[in-house]
Amino acid sequence: MASDDENENLGLDGIFTEPPRPPTPEPTVSTYTRDENLVCSPDDWRKIDIRLVGSHPLWAHYLWNAALALASFLDSNAELYKDRQILELGAGGALPSIVSAKLGAKKVVVTDYPDAALVENMSYNASQNLTPEELSRVDVQGYIWGHPVLSLVGDPAQLFDLIILSDLIFNHSQHDAMLKTCELALKTGQGEDGVTQPCLLVFYSHHRPHLAYRDMDFFAKAGLRGWTCEEIYTRTFPPMFPEDSGEESVRSTVHGWRLTKRN
Repeated sequence: MASDDENENLGLDGIFTEPPRPPTPEPTVSTYTRDENLVCSPDDWRKIDIRLVGSHPLWAHYLWNAALALASFLDSNAELYKDRQILELGAGGALPSIVSAKLGAKKVVVTDYPDAALVENMSYNASQNLTPEELSRVDVQGYIWGHPVLSLVGDPAQLFDLIILSDLIFNHSQHDAMLKTCELALKTGQGEDGVTQPCLLVFYSHHRPHLAYRDMDFFAKAGLRGWTCEEIYTRTFPPMFPEDSGEESVRSTVHGWRLTKRN
């Protein structure tokens, strides 16, 4: 008799059960423009160009508002990760990871579903936007949420100080798997500086307002699993899909939460 693990469907249709949107054109490029107040010298970088894959069932053909918001937040709060180890789940175009690498993260592990087009595109964006020294601190991998994390950490004694999730919690069927990975991969206790506590940053929008309560189940489940959840950020953007149903003010707002593990 096959075990539950053997019967588990790990294909795209099994993990991501949301209905697909209409296909989009071939690969495009979207640009993150840095706040000029953060540019300190003429040599500082001012923008990051993100190549997006063509139509894809994992939505990687969009640069989501949450990714832009998270990139901006990281750009303004480098003290959260400078000289520390970062993991991004479901990275898509990898914009937040690239910002972290540019601003001094010790190590950045960039992951998304192990689909060749996604992994190659993340690697391409890193190589096009990072210096050789910055790129040496970046590791791009395919990874399925909820699975062992040894391939991500390399050394079991070197877990992550910060894990970032950008626009993932609309994948309602995967909440437990995401949280399991975070529990396996995040350091416990205080960080190496003895002050900073390892945490998750979870940024998202309610793309389907009528299912917002299911998005929020992520934080309810996290609370039951021993996480402290605190909303730390909101910002309004033009809605990703103006023609979609539901209140526009809800769909256009990006929320950011910080999660820490209770001892």
